[in-house]
Amino acid sequence: MNTRQRLDAMRARQPAPAGMAMRTAPAASSLPSWPQRPSFCPPGMQERGGECVSSACAPQAHPLIDVARNAELAGYERTVRQRFDAIVPALKSIAAQQHEAGFEQRAQQIARERLGFELPETVLADAWVTTLDMRTLYGHSVLQTYHTLAREFAARWNGRDDVEAMQRFFIECGFHEVDISPCADGRLKGLLQFVLRLPLQAVRRKSYAGAMFDVELNVKQWTETELRRFREGVPTLSDAGTRYLKIAVYHFSSSDPRHEGCAAHGSDDRKAAQAALDRLAAFRTAIENGFCCGASVATLLIGVDTDNDAIKIHVPDANGEMDTECFVDNLAVYRQTAGMAASEARRRLGTAIDEAARAAGRGAPEPGMRRLIERLLTNNLSQIDYVCAHHGGRYADIGHAERFINIGDSFDVLHLRNLAYFGHLHTIEEGAADMDVGIRIFSKLNVAHGLPIPIAIHYRYDEQVPGSRERAAARCRRIKAAIETRYPLLAREGLLFCGMTVQGKQPGSAQEAVTDIEPDSHGH
Repeated sequence: MNTRQRLDAMRARQPAPAGMAMRTAPAASSLPSWPQRPSFCPPGMQERGGECVSSACAPQAHPLIDVARNAELAGYERTVRQRFDAIVPALKSIAAQQHEAGFEQRAQQIARERLGFELPETVLADAWVTTLDMRTLYGHSVLQTYHTLAREFAARWNGRDDVEAMQRFFIECGFHEVDISPCADGRLKGLLQFVLRLPLQAVRRKSYAGAMFDVELNVKQWTETELRRFREGVPTLSDAGTRYLKIAVYHFSSSDPRHEGCAAHGSDDRKAAQAALDRLAAFRTAIENGFCCGASVATLLIGVDTDNDAIKIHVPDANGEMDTECFVDNLAVYRQTAGMAASEARRRLGTAIDEAARAAGRGAPEPGMRRLIERLLTNNLSQIDYVCAHHGGRYADIGHAERFINIGDSFDVLHLRNLAYFGHLHTIEEGAADMDVGIRIFSKLNVAHGLPIPIAIHYRYDEQVPGSRERAAARCRRIKAAIETRYPLLAREGLLFCGMTVQGKQPGSAQEAVTDIEPDSHGH
């Protein structure tokens, strides 16, 4: 069956139900139940039972795979996806009963049993006047599902030892701070927890459309880090010889590179890689030109194939210089090292780094950077194996399939591929490009099906600074108003659903809801 025939067959099997334009709850192994771009078989793939499978990427008896962690992540992913997949069937059941006696009580019972929370009472109470406001219920359910899951997983998290061990490893490699800026694309939402297998609290992470991070803001963050080292000796003394490491992460699609690559760069892989590399160079130059005494930073460029989570690490030479053509393809390493003894496989990782440098006519990286690259490649081997074992070697939703937009500061728990599109902004003007990309994505995912775009506006505040919480809450309200002003048609049609939360900067702080009404001077 060719691509067009398969797509037509899928559409014929899955007509959109009236009203919700969504499919019913799927089996655990089927495609997700929210709007998405259907998968198809690219060259090198073959259909097996209606699914695309890569014969070259089946689970291997690989010596470097963390089997226990893969099993743990599989359970985590299954739990999160099932909870979101329950939303549409539950709302359909509620919608079908809106004109029956005892509707409000029955609706809340369904919500508690199937979703784990209650729905807004006023929306249910007003249903008898005209009809049930399904858009509000959908938006509320998506964001509430996230917050409920976040509380549950935050309560279980006890990874302080892992964080400290990873931070010690970074310092041993010569890096006192690791700051990662991936693209805001939701397919990279699981970058730390899945793709790179790094503890969430061990690195600094902020996402930008196209990985085009704010150079001036990053210089400010570098300054704050160095000042703390100078004043407090944390995490290393100022004369320890360690450096600040900035990593940019772009992405691409090996099976559909012209359509499912980075939207911010027109799905042009070379352009995405070069733009991220140029931004890293600008940051490094800014530090070297702006500060004396040999101030410098280390930089690293990583590409992620969002079809299978395999990474490409662009190898710097001893001077830290990189090239878009000098990289280690970890999917090739996975295939080459499967079946080897563990010691031999580890040696092969080092050899792959040397071979990439020689092929590009470049020198090898300095020892600390080399050690870090080997660790990241090793970690990613487990993720490649994970995708092979649980997703047939390639994700079914190769395109966008995010659940909501996260605006402001990123949530520090519940990271999963295609969970959310992220836009880091303090004002709608400076973040307009990121926001517009997100709205375009969700116009196809949700609005085209009559569903609203759920937007989670979230900011952190410093508990030690007087008035910080109030200012963060005010920023939430200001950003919400600006979003509704920028997209007036969506707002008028009820196709934007904004939820607002603030959270302290201390690890483990609870998310606190923010209402539209600003409290008076007495806190009422």
